[in-house]
Amino acid sequence: MSSISDIDLDLEKLFQPAWAQEKPATNRFDRFTGNEGVKPERRFNDKPGERRAPRRDNAGGGERRGGPPRGGSKFGDRKPGFSRGNDRRDDRSERRERPEPPPPLPEISVTFVPGENGVESLARQIKMTGRCYPLFQIAQLVLEKPERYSVQLAVKKKSDGTIAQQLFVCALDDTPWLSEDEAVAHVLTHHFATFYQAERTATEPPKGTYTFVAQCGLSGAILGPPNYHDYQNQLRKLHAERFSRMPFDVFKSRVKIVKDESVVKKWIEEQSSKAEYTVLNVPEPLKLATLEEVEKHFRATHKETIIKSVESLVIAGVPSRKLQSRGLQQLIRAEWEQQKYFPLTVATRLSQQFASHGLQFFKVNKTVTHVAVARPQFLDLATTPVSESIKRIVEFINAHPKCTRRKLIETLAPSPTTIEVKPDEQKSVDPTPEQTAIIADLHWLVHQGHVLEFADGKLDTAKKPLPKPPKPEKKKEKPAAESEAAVAAETAPQTEVVIEPSAEIPAPEPAPVIEPVPTIEQPNQIASEPPVS
Repeated sequence: MSSISDIDLDLEKLFQPAWAQEKPATNRFDRFTGNEGVKPERRFNDKPGERRAPRRDNAGGGERRGGPPRGGSKFGDRKPGFSRGNDRRDDRSERRERPEPPPPLPEISVTFVPGENGVESLARQIKMTGRCYPLFQIAQLVLEKPERYSVQLAVKKKSDGTIAQQLFVCALDDTPWLSEDEAVAHVLTHHFATFYQAERTATEPPKGTYTFVAQCGLSGAILGPPNYHDYQNQLRKLHAERFSRMPFDVFKSRVKIVKDESVVKKWIEEQSSKAEYTVLNVPEPLKLATLEEVEKHFRATHKETIIKSVESLVIAGVPSRKLQSRGLQQLIRAEWEQQKYFPLTVATRLSQQFASHGLQFFKVNKTVTHVAVARPQFLDLATTPVSESIKRIVEFINAHPKCTRRKLIETLAPSPTTIEVKPDEQKSVDPTPEQTAIIADLHWLVHQGHVLEFADGKLDTAKKPLPKPPKPEKKKEKPAAESEAAVAAETAPQTEVVIEPSAEIPAPEPAPVIEPVPTIEQPNQIASEPPVS
């Protein structure tokens, strides 16, 4: 058996068709010169150098002998704006039907909720590692797989309190529907055996001789001979049940006449038996003759307990992509595409769930929201007493922005010996006591918010917040009562007022000094994807 190295694979030819991979033995285009299809040069004589005879005086226009002027035509002068084929083009544009606009999406609120188990495992890992992850990138990772989220459907209410679009749920399989008719049709199609049992009994076959029958060209259903007494009823019933969106005249034009003996025999056999439906789970036996009676019985007996109107419903992510209600499926798909582009709602839900686990949030460059174990806290080495090891770590990160943890440890506590490891071998090296001390100090700095370790492994320190400029004082408007009193005082006659000395009024206490909220100015980080369960 030959090895892979012995096989010659040309990837460029591997995906080409068979005729392109074969090498032709002979050139099939030898007899072609490349001038095929070119019109030969126009000549008047075979003599070389002979020039064309000059044109006559009246060749360029004017009257010709025995005919109308060259400027006109034998059909008379053309009307302005007339062009050949205009009528055909107009008729074609009139016959062309404009495509119908898509139906509007139902007025139902759709919210994607991240799974609690996945959020809990993420929060646990953020606490252990101390890294900062972009919140919106985590939201996009959640939306990538339906196993990571669930879909919450809720009705919307108008200004007067009425529901814009009702929402129904089938209690047998928890499937959502937009109308009772859809839910009833779903139950009678997928859960028919739970409530009814179909039986066929022999009846008298139709009398007469039939050589042809009418058959639906869309569904293949046999409708019977056009002169049969029940033909029109079957035609209307099939249109109402399966092709109600199509105009009846268009549906009727798709019906064809079939003279095949096997098709005619099949129709006669169907008419020779009658279906009866036995009602199950009732104290007294009851049989129904048609499906219309079955539907009426279900609506009167089981509809109130099986189909319920709800205001909100939560569906798992995987079943939400396979909903049988076409309107809800299109709505969820449109909302998913919008959230995938900008997951604002999912990020808001994630922030609430992360906050319940004790995580903090901050913005980098006032734009990108990150989630971490602690908010950035500036560490002033000049005023805060810290150990020499912590001081060296902070100074190194300030001198080498965007450095990694590995570079920090290798610089401050290098290994005494270098161990050569082959590429196909993996060997773990225990850290030295100096490296262990630096790792412990770095862990404390990260969990206190003095050092930020982003998802891509880059390190940075929390910067000193800039003082905010003082806000300009707003002029207080005098109340209406004071302004009226001032006007009255100006118009009133001047009288002498004697003010007796009173007790001294203590001076007001100074207002407390409010320190500015610390902010962080960090370069925008390109984060790697955190593992999502």
